[in-house]
Order: sequence, then C-alpha cells, then structure tokens
Amino acid sequence: MAATKTRISSFSRNISAVSAPQLPGIKCGPNGTFFVSSGIPDLDKILGGGFALGSLVMIMEDAEAPHHMLLLRNFMSQGLVQNQPLLYASPAKDPRGFLGTLPCPSSSKDEKSRNHDTEQEKGLRIAWQYKKYFSENIDDHKDSKQEFCNDFDLRKPLERHFYSGQRVDCVSIKDSPNPATLHDRCATFLAQFPRNDGSFSCMGRIAIQSLCAPQCELSNMDWDILSFIRSLKSMLRSANAVSIITFPPSLLSPSFCKRWQHMADVLLSVKAIPDEDKELGKLLTGYQDMVGFLNVHKIARINTQVPMILEATTFSIKLQKRRFIVLECLNQAPIDGSSGTSYGTSGGCSGSSKSGALDF
Repeated sequence: MAATKTRISSFSRNISAVSAPQLPGIKCGPNGTFFVSSGIPDLDKILGGGFALGSLVMIMEDAEAPHHMLLLRNFMSQGLVQNQPLLYASPAKDPRGFLGTLPCPSSSKDEKSRNHDTEQEKGLRIAWQYKKYFSENIDDHKDSKQEFCNDFDLRKPLERHFYSGQRVDCVSIKDSPNPATLHDRCATFLAQFPRNDGSFSCMGRIAIQSLCAPQCELSNMDWDILSFIRSLKSMLRSANAVSIITFPPSLLSPSFCKRWQHMADVLLSVKAIPDEDKELGKLLTGYQDMVGFLNVHKIARINTQVPMILEATTFSIKLQKRRFIVLECLNQAPIDGSSGTSYGTSGGCSGSSKSGALDF
C-alpha cells in the first residue's frame, strides 16, 4: 500500500524554530520579530518591546525645544554600551564632538534610589520584614533586563572608551551636494549586518540628526531626499539594523511632510510645553514636572497585519531628579483642586460633593 502523503495547506504556519539570538540588546518578539531597545525603558513598553529590527524610525522635531535630542542620545548610547556599531550623520561640521554629550548608564546605586522613589510615588506599602525580599526580587529582575535596556543618567557623560574605537562612523552632511554620499555610507555600513536565516553575529544602528536642516545643502532636494529614505528603508529590511531619522517638519512642504511620515515604520513627534501655561497646568496633574510631550503616530507592525492598539498616544516627558527620562500617560487634574479626588467622582451616588453619609 502506498504511503499516504500528509496534506500541507498553502496557509500552514512555518514551524521551523528561529534560534533566539545570544547577542545582548536583542529580544525575541511575536511573529518572528526581534526588538532592540530605544534606550528608554518606558518607550520600549509603549512600543510593545522596543524598535523592531529592520525598521525605520522617524522623529518630528519641535522648533521651540530640542527634545528630540533626548531620544536620539539615549538610542545612540544604548547601542554603544552594548558594543553595537554606530553610524551617526549630522549637519554639524564635526559630528564626532557630539559623542561627548551622550549620557552614561546609571550605576546600581542610582537604580536602587530610582526604584525606591518610584515605589514611594506609587504609594507602595510593605511590611518592614518583607521589604528585603521584595528588593532582592527587584534587583534580580533588573539584572535580567540589564542586557536589553539601560537607565541613562543625563548628567554623566558616556565614558570615552565606548566611542573612541573603530565601531563608530561619523558623517557630516553639512557640505554634501546631494544625498548620494550619505546613501553610500549607509549602504557600506549596512552591508556588515546581512540577515541570514535569523542568525545574528552582530547588529548596527544608524542615527541621522536633523535631515534637511537649513544649514545643509540637502534642504532644497525634496525628491532626492525622499528617494534616499525609500532606499534606506529597503536596505534596512534585509539587514540586522535599526535607523532613526529626526527632521524638522516645519521646514517641509505639507505634501512632502506627509510623504516622509508615510515612509516611517515608527513615527514619533515631540513638543515643548509653553512656559507658565496656567490653563494647561489646571488640566494636568504633575504639570510642573513636565518638560514636553511625546506623541506616538505609528508603530511598526512587521510580519503581521494585526494593528497594535495603544492605551494612549500622547505621553508626558519628565526628567526624574533631572537625570532620568520618564514617560507617563497624561492624567487630568482634580476639577476642584483638592488632592485625591479625580475628575467626575463624588462622595455620594446623588452626585453631591458634600462630605457625610452616602445619599442613596
């Protein structure tokens, strides 16, 4: 009797296991997606794990404040700390000088202090005899996450040995007559990280600051720059790398700005907070601690067609102790200005705000 063949559907799932990467800084995600950290723990959680490997991230700058530099610096520092090669392009005359402003990973003492402050802010109360066990669990959990994402201290510069080697390539686009030079440098850089059947020998990061800035000659080459972005996105798909591009949307025409946004896999924007905006201060809790807003417009969905639904798309940017970047959802302030009373709540079922027995 002839052996019966197993029927294989054209829609059958490929069950060949993809080996988990052993490199620090890479995390397995759903649908065969791998993530790298943005350098900000809260942003990794918002994006569902970090930046997907092979994705193009675009950040729209704010003309009033350079908050996009906070995201760019942490992204670059995270890669250098994990010994990942970096290509940095800038309209500055000497881009390498910018590396001295990158933040340094916080020490274990700083992390414990930050965790302690976070617990107090959340109102965590634990009996004293159990605190030591709880803190040990936190330390173990942080150590396991340490290889993927670090907390960076904005007051401490990154140690020089992280970026003084051969793994950092800096490009100045100030005097470039066209984007061909930048394209060639990106192509040469990405050729080092081919994607071969899910194997990881190394991965790289590309950071391009203020593309089409007024001080460079590329600001008047809309179609050439759009072609460069399309080509870069195509090269990233076949490489173990992630790229971030920041750009000033106010300097682009509305049609080209929409085209740029459409090309992005992850689209973010930052906005400064107006000084002493009393009306906004009445609406939001913790307004005095905010330095800006982060808007999430698009999230990369690679290897899937299921959209990711966020609980919120606008987050406040805070500097905890003026050292650590914290992203939080916006909370509406109490309508009567009292503490502990959220908007729309009252002491009784009838809606009366007077204290006393419940009125049914």
